[in-house]
Amino acid sequence: MGLLRVIMPPKLQLLALLAFAVAMFFLENQIQKLEESRGKLERAIARHEVREIEQRHTQDGLREREAAAALTNSEDDLVIIYNRVPKTASTSFTNIAYDLCGKNHYHVLHINTTKNNPVMSIQDQVRFVKNVTEWREMKPAFYHGHVSFLDFTKFGVKRKPIYINLIRDPIERLVSYYYFLRFGDDYRPGLRRRKQGDKKTFDECVSAGGSDCAPEKLWLQIPFFCGHYSECWNVGSQWALEQAKYNLVNEYMLVGVTEELEDFVMMLEAALPRFFRGATELYKTGKKSHLRRTSEKKPPTKESIAKLQQSAIWKMENDFYEFALEQFQFVRAHAVREKDGELYMLAQNFFYEKIYPKN
Repeated sequence: MGLLRVIMPPKLQLLALLAFAVAMFFLENQIQKLEESRGKLERAIARHEVREIEQRHTQDGLREREAAAALTNSEDDLVIIYNRVPKTASTSFTNIAYDLCGKNHYHVLHINTTKNNPVMSIQDQVRFVKNVTEWREMKPAFYHGHVSFLDFTKFGVKRKPIYINLIRDPIERLVSYYYFLRFGDDYRPGLRRRKQGDKKTFDECVSAGGSDCAPEKLWLQIPFFCGHYSECWNVGSQWALEQAKYNLVNEYMLVGVTEELEDFVMMLEAALPRFFRGATELYKTGKKSHLRRTSEKKPPTKESIAKLQQSAIWKMENDFYEFALEQFQFVRAHAVREKDGELYMLAQNFFYEKIYPKN
């Protein structure tokens, strides 16, 4: 500046200082505007990020609600078919479903066929499939009746019902049915039965070679699981036995045995709580547990049992029963544990990990 004062006149020096001051003012003004613009931009970005977060939360909440609604709709669309085999504790089990339907909000419907015929006509099969799949006012639904297995896939149905069932030692089942036809049970004691008045015992029937205790009368559980094929009802058919086994494994969610009914109930409650929540406690403490008992039933002698066991039909029915029992015990071993004399269901024993892509 000293050199400037030497070579520049005072007026020029003043003008230079003035220009410098104006330039600095302009620069500061521009910097301030830039700062304000940056602040506005940062606030805009922040608002945008907040909106994005809110939108994501909204979408996530919507998806969660849709998923929950889909799950609810899925559960409310469930249909169970219990094509009950006669004299396998089916009434006792069905009464549990009736007792729980109001509390768990589902419908129970009895399939009452003419003369308890387990085989439906083709037109009735179509009607039944249509009812089960399209009768939305009745869903979720629990259908039960003495009807043989019906393959819903043959009718073009996308979502099949869930099949469950119970079976029993074949000779014990036949003995129970024999006395039931003569003496009835404690469920409807006043009802007159078809063979009422016949006082002949099961042992006397076997000894005399009677038709009501013939080995052919054992042929029932196999055809009930085999289904609506003609071969299923040909007594002693090996094809029917293999088809019944195939259906038991592939078409039924769970098949229990009468002798272990409590375990069957407990496993259903764990697997299908939408229907069976509270079933185990009801079975243990309810007044209707084992409600139906055949009156005047006398256990058969070893001689009668041995005579029936000589037949090929008993061997096939017993083969099927043992197959079902083994399958049930296998499922139970992976689902139930015992502690201090009490049975309890195992907790969830799997989880998910290494989920990609990461969000």
